[in-house]
Amino acid sequence: MLRTAKEVQLGNYAPAPFVLTHGHGRRVTDASGREYLDLSGGISVLSVGHSHPRLAAAIGEQAARLMHVSNLFYNDRAIELAEAICARTPFDKVYFCNSGSEANEALLKLARRYHYDRGDRKRVEFVSTHNSFHGRTMGSLSLTGQSKYHKGMAPLLEGVSFVEFNDLAALDVAVSDETAAVIFEPVQAEGGIIPTSPEFIQGARRICDERGALFFLDEIQTGYARTGRFLAQEWFDVVPDACSLAKGIGGGFPLGAIAVTERVAGGLPPGSHASTFGGNPLACAAGLAVLYIIDEENLIENANRLGEYLASRLQQIDERLPSTAGTRGLGLLQGLVLADDVDPAATLGAIFSAGLLLTLAGGNVIRISPSLNVTQDELDEGLAILESTLEHPARST
Repeated sequence: MLRTAKEVQLGNYAPAPFVLTHGHGRRVTDASGREYLDLSGGISVLSVGHSHPRLAAAIGEQAARLMHVSNLFYNDRAIELAEAICARTPFDKVYFCNSGSEANEALLKLARRYHYDRGDRKRVEFVSTHNSFHGRTMGSLSLTGQSKYHKGMAPLLEGVSFVEFNDLAALDVAVSDETAAVIFEPVQAEGGIIPTSPEFIQGARRICDERGALFFLDEIQTGYARTGRFLAQEWFDVVPDACSLAKGIGGGFPLGAIAVTERVAGGLPPGSHASTFGGNPLACAAGLAVLYIIDEENLIENANRLGEYLASRLQQIDERLPSTAGTRGLGLLQGLVLADDVDPAATLGAIFSAGLLLTLAGGNVIRISPSLNVTQDELDEGLAILESTLEHPARST
């Protein structure tokens, strides 16, 4: 199958050399029958684990009931999911799409149209942060503050500037009367699991209010209980004008959204934006099932409790091993920084070979982002594999 994959699939990915075929909970199995413990969570997507029976049943039942209608018509599941998200957050309206990149594209358009309709047509610029990641479509890529993703893609969207993450003084200088919106992540996930400081996120809200700019948060990887709160912004007592959601929202089913306050709810009037598959009944049924499971299994509390446990255990590993250089994170989005002389890619390959699935973030950070219903025993099992591998890591040449 690997040979066929290389023959028929584009080479824009560089997957590990095995083919996964099925999974349950935190376990996945490849085509040869080998089992792996998955603490990557599909990069924070598998909020309720692999093949959760309630999620699978909800998808199957909805597929037999109503899979798709165009957005020329309402559908009951989209209404129910939007209502449920508004009930759990400080937001008043929801727009559905298919992915995080699409959600951030919608935020870009909302910001420009919002100011345009108010006659403030010079407000077309955006302020993002270095080391950020907001997606790979041209607009979201333009917001992404990592040059490696820009290679060969210029020219990008004009009017985007970048400041250092957590540098409030730089942000204060960057926001002007031409700024449509400021956007950043509560935790820079792809950038290396770097949480915002309270001063930066709260200061950003204040600066945007003072200057008339909108304030957006990208909660694609941090939302949906990942950090031990339903949204990471709750840790900082901040409400943005809108936020983007995806990854864990569908538990593995493609789904994205933006949630907005009443202040900007008119920012995308009829005809200004759309998504053919966005808010289809099948995806929204999956989203409703995820929320039910989060409540029924107390997964926000579990993410908070086991997030603290995971952070503590990673600190112990870091203190013991010379191959690591620190830890950071929030809830069940944690990172273990590798020392400069450790080869990240080779080390990750060794972790795979030992039967554990994790991912890299920021180039040299081992990211641990398991499903929200992970158990302490599963964390201990995975951390034992991780620690054993890092005792004799691959070294950089």
